Amino acid sequence: MPSLPASGPVAAAGGSEHPGSGSLAASALRLWPLLRPHRRRLLAGCGCVLVVVACWPLLALLAGRLIPAIGAGDLKASLRTILLALLVFLVQKAAQFGQDSLLADPALHLGQDLRRQLFARLQRLAFGSLDRLSAGDLTYRLTEDADRVGEVIYKTLHDTLPSVLQLLAVLGTMLWLDWPLALATLLLAPLVALLVAAFGARVMTAAERSQRQVSELAGLLAEAIAGLPLVRAYAAEAWLQRRFDREVDQHRRARARTLRLLALQHPVVGFLEALGILTVLLLGAWRIQSGQLSGQGLSSFVAALLMLIDPIAHLTTNFNDLQQGQASLERLLAIELEPTERPDAAGALPLGPVRGALQLEGVEFSYTPDQPVLQALDLQVEPGQVVALVGPSGAGKSTLFSLLLRFNSPQRGRLLLDGQDLAELRAGDLRRAIALVPQQSAVFAGTVAEAIRFGRAADPASLREAARLANADGFIEALPAGYDGRIEERGRNFSGGQLQRLAIARAVLGNPALLLLDEATSALDAEAEEAVQRGLEQAMAGRTVLVIAHRLATVQRADRIVVLERGRIVEQGSHNQLMASGGRYRDLCRRQFIDLNPTL
Repeated sequence: MPSLPASGPVAAAGGSEHPGSGSLAASALRLWPLLRPHRRRLLAGCGCVLVVVACWPLLALLAGRLIPAIGAGDLKASLRTILLALLVFLVQKAAQFGQDSLLADPALHLGQDLRRQLFARLQRLAFGSLDRLSAGDLTYRLTEDADRVGEVIYKTLHDTLPSVLQLLAVLGTMLWLDWPLALATLLLAPLVALLVAAFGARVMTAAERSQRQVSELAGLLAEAIAGLPLVRAYAAEAWLQRRFDREVDQHRRARARTLRLLALQHPVVGFLEALGILTVLLLGAWRIQSGQLSGQGLSSFVAALLMLIDPIAHLTTNFNDLQQGQASLERLLAIELEPTERPDAAGALPLGPVRGALQLEGVEFSYTPDQPVLQALDLQVEPGQVVALVGPSGAGKSTLFSLLLRFNSPQRGRLLLDGQDLAELRAGDLRRAIALVPQQSAVFAGTVAEAIRFGRAADPASLREAARLANADGFIEALPAGYDGRIEERGRNFSGGQLQRLAIARAVLGNPALLLLDEATSALDAEAEEAVQRGLEQAMAGRTVLVIAHRLATVQRADRIVVLERGRIVEQGSHNQLMASGGRYRDLCRRQFIDLNPTL
């Protein structure tokens, strides 16, 4: 898919400001790479546009013949002119059908391709950007904003472009019929253009404000829908309703400003149009009286003048739509400016068979320069070992997982897998060798089999084996549709323990050498935790495993427990060794009421 050249300022979380935003022509040039594959249909559609436009001067000339013929009672001449006009109308409407049908497809493809390209970009964004951007705002951009851009492109191709060409063709006819009268008519055109441009700039500013407000409303809705059980538990419905009412009211006010501008623009421009027509009639009467123009010529001229009203009205409306579409395009292209995760290094190495030996050498990492998260971290994990990472929140445990998955890269030091630096490996190969089981299992809607496969190819036997290792085969096979059973949005028709076991099955399906468990049982009740724990024990067999745990009772059987504080390893050893040493780990266990006198 062709890439859009990014332009404009970086978007903020709730939208973007556009000081000095590009012109409409510049916006069109940014979209041309997406239209280029459809240039044959565009050319054919534009050919139909030219036919449609060429018919307008003919109709103006025929109107100039028809009106005097009707006034003189010449039925034969009137009938002949009407038949010719009907023929021209027939050709024009056939060309208009071709114009609309041929130009619709490229516009629809553009909206589709734009949305696909930006969603692909979204999947590559650095996690810092994803944390900063609002999910509701991103959803709005990839739905409403993308639709609006596609609609504006379609309207531009099948309405704005023909209107511009119709104006040029009709004005050319008017100059040919009577150039002094045409020039007098054109004196009002700059005033109309200036008014339309002034209104358009204000409409764009108001549209941007309205779109930002809709994004904020979408973000609140997403939070509210996800948090309704919590809201109800705290009897906070009135508070949430007030917040929602305030956002809705602000959106109404922002939208009302846009509509007021549009409501004012139409009568102002309409009055100027009426003034222009009446002025032309007065000047035409004067030129007929002076013998410089015939009655038939004035009839054709007035018919041509009336043909200007429709394209001017269309251009006025479409210009406002174009301004709103440009605001949407700027918001979409702002995603292009967000930083993406670091790509593979040139000449990145493939990852062969993995034993699972893990080594950290002097690893240092910080999200901000003056706040280190990991400091001079050294750690050696042998293949098949289970190592638990414990310590207070903010000690760097989750950050270590993000470095292993190459979501982030260390500022100093190296992470090695089987002696190979992770920075020199292909990210895709690395992530296929590592599986993550998060604290909150995100399972996509679809079938159970699709949730376990997660986009990978796997035969039914492999699915069943992964489910067995995760202790999930029992409840899956008890479903009426088995592995074809449907998982609803957010997995609401499955229990937390079942979803977590599906996440474990998903993790072990690819037979990873390294398993990362991030508080995999902390959100479960005792019965569900027992079922999940059995699944974890089976899944962990023969693999190198790193476990993040705040509930220390779940990691006592780990081969080694590593205690982290402020990004440093303060102690490590087995549970019994650490309890006997009387250090930080023993203190953490005491706080969680764990037996302080283990059998050595």
